[in-house]
Amino acid sequence: MAEKMEDRRSRNARAKLLDAALMVIRTKGYSATTVDDLCAEAGVTKGAFFHHFRTKEDLAVAAAAHFGAMADELFSSAPFQAIVDPLERLVGYVEFRKAILQGSLPEFTCLVGTMVQEAYDSHPPIRDACNATISGHAAMVESFVAAVMAERGDPTGQGAASLALYTQAVLQGAFILAKARGGPDIAADCLDHLIRYVRLLFDGSSSREG
Repeated sequence: MAEKMEDRRSRNARAKLLDAALMVIRTKGYSATTVDDLCAEAGVTKGAFFHHFRTKEDLAVAAAAHFGAMADELFSSAPFQAIVDPLERLVGYVEFRKAILQGSLPEFTCLVGTMVQEAYDSHPPIRDACNATISGHAAMVESFVAAVMAERGDPTGQGAASLALYTQAVLQGAFILAKARGGPDIAADCLDHLIRYVRLLFDGSSSREG
């Protein structure tokens, strides 16, 4: 029983550190974040940190996967998933991204986008982990785009994967502008433009008919 309780505490410490990384790194950036910062936010000791992670980089790699898993859970149960019409489902995805621009900047901006901007050259494992998370999410969006193209054709001539990655480029750019402006309004404007672009691309309209 004692061993099981110790295992549970150990797992809890790891989860607390991963959750702490999401907030602290999005607030301070990867380079400025220290192990002490992460331990303080998580409420664990440095001994607990080094029990689970050899380095801050190791934690960042694990945090990228953790962030991706949380996003998968959020988006897999989002309302737009129930929309039958392929174009409306794709638009619903972007509208959902706009709807969750809530809270402080660290709460709605992207952990992996934040880290990869800093660490793409200095920390290849972090770059690769961030790419895996972004690409994994883009694959979900690609399935939405592919369904629209199967019904309406591909007016871009570049395929579903390319357009799905474009949506992610708009989102990451929107987060950067939100940080520069100190709030979500500019990000919401960018997503409105993305919605208009998608509608114009596939049905020649900039708003929902009827």
